[in-house]
Amino acid sequence: MNALPLIARARTFRDAIAFLAGKVTHTYQDLLSRSAVLAAELLGASPDLNEARVALLVPAGFEYAASQWATWRAGGITVPICMSGTLPEWEYVLTDAGVSSVLVDAEMATKIGPLCDKLGIRLVNFDAALSASFRELPDIAPERNAMILYTSGTTSKPKGVLTTHANIQAQIESLVQAWEWSASDRIPLFLPLHHIHGIINVTCCALWSGATIEPFARFDLAAIFERVQADVYSIFMAVPTIYVKLIQALEALSPNDRAAIVDGFARMRLMVSGSAALPASVHEQWTALTGQKLLERYGMTEIGMAISNPYRGERRPGAVGTPLPGVDMRLKAESGAIVTTEDEPGEIQVRGPGVFRSYWNRPEASADSFDEGWFRTGDMAVLERGYYRIMGRLSVDIIKSGGYKLSALEIEAALLEHPQVAECAVIGLPDDTWGEAVTAVIVLKKNAKLDLPTLRQWCKGRLSVYKIPHRMRVVSELPRNAMGKITKPAIRALF
Repeated sequence: MNALPLIARARTFRDAIAFLAGKVTHTYQDLLSRSAVLAAELLGASPDLNEARVALLVPAGFEYAASQWATWRAGGITVPICMSGTLPEWEYVLTDAGVSSVLVDAEMATKIGPLCDKLGIRLVNFDAALSASFRELPDIAPERNAMILYTSGTTSKPKGVLTTHANIQAQIESLVQAWEWSASDRIPLFLPLHHIHGIINVTCCALWSGATIEPFARFDLAAIFERVQADVYSIFMAVPTIYVKLIQALEALSPNDRAAIVDGFARMRLMVSGSAALPASVHEQWTALTGQKLLERYGMTEIGMAISNPYRGERRPGAVGTPLPGVDMRLKAESGAIVTTEDEPGEIQVRGPGVFRSYWNRPEASADSFDEGWFRTGDMAVLERGYYRIMGRLSVDIIKSGGYKLSALEIEAALLEHPQVAECAVIGLPDDTWGEAVTAVIVLKKNAKLDLPTLRQWCKGRLSVYKIPHRMRVVSELPRNAMGKITKPAIRALF
């Protein structure tokens, strides 16, 4: 009998609907059965995958959850990858993680198949893997490794964050308790499933609770409005950029059309914002429009969610609240002293059962990320009237745009591959819609010519859409090595 609590709990909700997509429904029993067959397919003749890495490149919803559970039930480590990633980005993750199999649907098989052939990686088609019979699956101890999520850091290449089943369970239980999840909850899923927000906060918390998820291939504003008006959802989770777009769309509607949708939002029991700082102005606009006070929280890939405004109590605009259940937190000043009073800033440091084990195959980076057992988040915060307020990153090379945490150095490295580019610098500029707009200044080689549309098109083959700078400036009149004389504050002045 598989020992994972997430699987065991699903057996108590067998007949409940786990996923609803149009007129198609999948129960928890469907999820249990499909994941068992797929686990047998992954195992083949082996009794246990023994933490072999299995990449997931399947759509959000039933297919994703069944693939995730199948990998875990077979003893493997899931490596979720970006559905809209480029081939170089996919190749980096597959090789860095040492992936042995990639789970795909028919559409993605045609896109990543040649790369898997090149790397000698097994391709397992979710739709075709139906021939395996039920078999005994290995017992999985909570201490075993479960997932590698890639996150941008202060180096040019993403690092794999390795978490155990125990880490994931602690992250889920903390949120389920704090936000009072139940089997009666219904939530839309349009967040990407290669980030912790969509994986843990939405999918895993809902499935732990016996709730129903309605997946979308992408954020479809018209479809979301229709479902909100029909009172389908009790919980809603999104990034600040989406709330900005919702506000803009609602304000563009006629008063009658707007009222029907606003009433739907008002009847939800919980609306959450995360993955980037929520401007206080957006928080206040949303409350004025819908009556809902957004619950802002703070977390990251390495630690899950750490701080949250209360489900019952004041949700303060501009603040992220207090530590979640099971989370120990402290602020450490630049002087090295532990902050013990309010209004004094310090780096957020976290410990607890939800904190990750290590970065994949990066022992030095792992060691540098901990301070006497406390994970160093790299984020500065201050305690004000009992609530924490995030002040920003210690590193200027991290950009939070549209809910994504991006490495400026990674984007710079990609831009420097262009044959006409001599130098470049990438920064994040404040932006009401994106939080921070990815911004690039390019210095061309001598006598080179390059226009912005051509450069943007070139970027599409090397960077995911959300990494392509929203603002670019080509500076052809500056001499080579000019960038060395321009500070990032000076670059901000150019825009």
